[in-house]
Amino acid sequence: MLSTLVFDVGNVLIHWDPDLLYRRLIPDPAARAAFFRDILPPDWNREQDRGRPWAEAEAERIALFPEKAELIRAFRAEWHDMVPHALDRNVRLLETAREKGIPCYAITNFAADTFAETQERFPFLTAFDGIVVSAAEQLLKPDPAIFTLFLDRYGRRAEECLFMDDSAANVAAAAALGFATILVMPETDLAAEVRAYGFRV
Repeated sequence: MLSTLVFDVGNVLIHWDPDLLYRRLIPDPAARAAFFRDILPPDWNREQDRGRPWAEAEAERIALFPEKAELIRAFRAEWHDMVPHALDRNVRLLETAREKGIPCYAITNFAADTFAETQERFPFLTAFDGIVVSAAEQLLKPDPAIFTLFLDRYGRRAEECLFMDDSAANVAAAAALGFATILVMPETDLAAEVRAYGFRV
């Protein structure tokens, strides 16, 4: 029986979009797309989520693209411009669930330092019953190991957990382990979908 909610963080509880910063730094759409394709591709950022230090990450890219050093360093230096606000409807769901005594956890791909800073900005991110942060574990969703670590650490069973994430790959990995799942899109009425699973929120 489902009893536990498990949240992703980025684009489930807070809005995250690197384009928000780089639209200002690289106004031309084609040049910006090329920058994210060739210079700071998604896999580069994922390694910080796995625990690689930012200084090492920046040095590796700047050695390859020294003329882009300022733009490369901006990713970390101005990181908070990529996270403009909480997703209020989904935060209300989290807060309502906690008020009703529903266990609430999180599994997030996040660099350690930016997550600590984000918790300071958004205190609701400190109120989970438990949280697994990828950088601290050197494990990334959708690796099944990060879900297994969560279950073992907090004494939960997959069959009692509803996992919510904006990544189809992460949702599929959780579902394969027996979690109930919701793929969260910008238009998702998350509270309604959680209620459809039987939670009173």
